[in-house]
Amino acid sequence: MIIEQQVTELLTRGVENIYPSAEFLEKELQSGKQLTIYTGYDPTAPTLHIGHGITMVKLRQFQDLGHKIIMLIGDFTGMIGDPTDKSAARQKLTREQVLENAKGYADQAKAILNFEGENPVEIKYNSEWLAKLSFADVIELASHFTVQRMLERDMFEKRMALTVTCPDCKQQVDVRVPGLLNDKSLRAASEELKFELCCSNCKRTTVFNKKDINPTKPIHLHEFFYPLMQGYDSVAMDVSGEVGGNDQTFNMLAGRDLMKSLKNKEKFVLTTKLLVDATTGKKMSKSEGNMVALSDSPEDMFGKVMRWPDEMIGIGFELCTHVPMEEVKQIEKEIVEGQNPRDAKLRLAYEVTKTFLGGDAATKGQEHFRTVIQNQDRPEEIPELQPTAYDIVTVLVEAGFVSSNGDARRNIDGGGVKVNDEKVSVYDLMLKAGDVVQKGKRFFVRIV
Repeated sequence: MIIEQQVTELLTRGVENIYPSAEFLEKELQSGKQLTIYTGYDPTAPTLHIGHGITMVKLRQFQDLGHKIIMLIGDFTGMIGDPTDKSAARQKLTREQVLENAKGYADQAKAILNFEGENPVEIKYNSEWLAKLSFADVIELASHFTVQRMLERDMFEKRMALTVTCPDCKQQVDVRVPGLLNDKSLRAASEELKFELCCSNCKRTTVFNKKDINPTKPIHLHEFFYPLMQGYDSVAMDVSGEVGGNDQTFNMLAGRDLMKSLKNKEKFVLTTKLLVDATTGKKMSKSEGNMVALSDSPEDMFGKVMRWPDEMIGIGFELCTHVPMEEVKQIEKEIVEGQNPRDAKLRLAYEVTKTFLGGDAATKGQEHFRTVIQNQDRPEEIPELQPTAYDIVTVLVEAGFVSSNGDARRNIDGGGVKVNDEKVSVYDLMLKAGDVVQKGKRFFVRIV
């Protein structure tokens, strides 16, 4: 019965999709054979973050069932970097840089994965096989994919889309205007072209014309090779399956395709849900400025979770803790019925810190929060503000804390402005619902 519960938890908790199917993976798990499962981590920074931790939690579920786990360090792919939808190819790193970045990865993961005992996690580096491929080998691998298939990748589609920059929230929004499907048709359009567009971020409708449209972002040829390389990792290690966030679905399915073509083997792919900021829809990451690092101190990790929007409580419990899902659903139900979400968030912060740093660290973070943060002179009732724009300067002015934009900047420069108990040092800080803005010791406002 315990094994059945473990399998059910593995197949459902925090899972976005399973390829080819959940039934296929369940059958593999019940076959009695030891499976080999991996996740790849590109060492593009010296610390892993909570998004990596979520995949490790899923890997640990496989490990607890007796399966072989490989923690793959992408020291070769990390030198190139996985392309993003926001810009052109990432800046390349040297081999020395990626190896230096990866030094602490095992130590950061040890609270989640088991590196000792009879079935320890194995660490591998993909330069072991990728660096040995000849140009002829690469061409042969590339022959298994089409350009059309590569262009199906979401981030490439986004970079090929025309965009405009919203004058209110400064976010880029895709242009969906008949006849304007690419740069060529844009150049041919009349200079007097005008159209209305509702910003998907701030929901304001603005009139744009041709000069407001941003050109498409370039896609470099070598970026197509990243999913090819990640796909070949599966072949080189002859794995049974791969685990990763759902933003890596394309790359992981590339490996599934290669395993079928080159080894006639059915590789499963399990994608996890992403931990996203409920107010912005963006995943928690370094690039978004909301990263929870596995190298954080217990105090920092606990405090960062306490600053998550209330809407993230349920998904946070599901992805980042071992609290039973029946209990998680009850917590969500109580919040809907009116219970103060702060109590649930205190529990969440403790459980998240426990998952990624251990029980002693969770207790340390909890004690620090209670004795240092909660005892600050913050009023129990904080007025709310729905600003016309969410930058810190506008909020300070509209809250009545300052007399002008210049006054707001002077207060920021003087260290007199805090958001969620942290001093603000930049003028363009963007706020979100739930943030508490403080000026001096007496003025507080909560953003809605």
